[in-house]
Amino acid sequence: METLIEISGKHVKNCSMNFVRFMLYEIDWNDRLIAIMGTRGAGKTTIMLQHLKENYGISGKAIYISLDNVYFAKNNLVDLADRFVKLGGKALYIDEVHKYPNWSIELKNLYDNYPELKVVFSGSSMLELYKGQGDLSRRLSSYVLPAMSFREFIELEHKITFPSVTLIDIIENHVDISYRICEKIKPIALFADYLEYGSLPFYRESRSKYHERLLNVVNMTLDYDLPSITPTDYAHVLKIKLLLKLISDLVPYKPNISKLAAQTGIDRKTVLKYLDLLHKSGLITMLLDATTSDSIFTKPQKIYLGNPNYMFALCDEKPNKGTLRETFFCHHLSAKYKLHVSGVSDFLVEKKYTFEVGGKNKGNYQIAAVPNSFVANDTIEYGFANHIPLWMFGFLY
Repeated sequence: METLIEISGKHVKNCSMNFVRFMLYEIDWNDRLIAIMGTRGAGKTTIMLQHLKENYGISGKAIYISLDNVYFAKNNLVDLADRFVKLGGKALYIDEVHKYPNWSIELKNLYDNYPELKVVFSGSSMLELYKGQGDLSRRLSSYVLPAMSFREFIELEHKITFPSVTLIDIIENHVDISYRICEKIKPIALFADYLEYGSLPFYRESRSKYHERLLNVVNMTLDYDLPSITPTDYAHVLKIKLLLKLISDLVPYKPNISKLAAQTGIDRKTVLKYLDLLHKSGLITMLLDATTSDSIFTKPQKIYLGNPNYMFALCDEKPNKGTLRETFFCHHLSAKYKLHVSGVSDFLVEKKYTFEVGGKNKGNYQIAAVPNSFVANDTIEYGFANHIPLWMFGFLY
């Protein structure tokens, strides 16, 4: 255990506080059992280390451990926690839980038997974490960390910090907000960069290899995460990859489930199951009609890739500009609000606000008679009337 404490200290010491994801200050850290989920590379581990550093330092009251450490080949988590608590430990920050057998059962035991101990955990496989939530039931507070927002990209890339805004702020005050932001930056000039490579922090390590690494994220999810939670042989993994490729070439995709089943050689029910898993993994976002039930076997009305960067990594040709706009809007709104397909336009937010997404020629004719309707336009810096700059929705978190 002493070695784990030493390793933890090194991680905490080397953890930078220069840039923090928004969720660091949205999690209720007073909860006793917290799960931080999200796509690979979104910054889950960093958030845990930053909170540990801010609140405990290297006092020994809290430690960061990764369950893929060789220590756990011969030692179990419960015994480590027992010893840690007896030494005065207050908090465990646990990473890569999905690589530890029966992790959810042991976390349940920690919660039930050590009420003085706080546990925060995460792992690379969001699908595996979803699977384990059933064992933890009412004990768990879970958070899903989305890919970076446009606002966060600006802060990370250009060291310019802006506060986040709410949807109501944008609807009611978008003109004033756009003037305040445009005093400091030219958002449209930065927008194209974000769409291509700004969604996950690891783009900073190598911009030229970023899309290749994104493909690695996709392959890791399909090759390892998916088979770990549902019986899937390699032949089916290849079919799921074909399914994702068919979607990526056509997004925003209005799915014909029977046609997808015929194209992939998978029965209709299984296609819907795989689409649900792709959605939970963050690789795609499925939108339903506001009047339909939210069930695994409900046919989605539209499918988008999980964030705009995936379009550059997965599409054979240069991504369609209109699709990029809609994917950007879908990604940011779905991270904070309930999003549905609109019967008269592109999106319905919170079953109240209708949005049409477009470029310089987009007018009001399609939504003129619709109350609470707006145009999100990607060619304007400053809004007017019900026309709102598309980039501004990148400041929602």
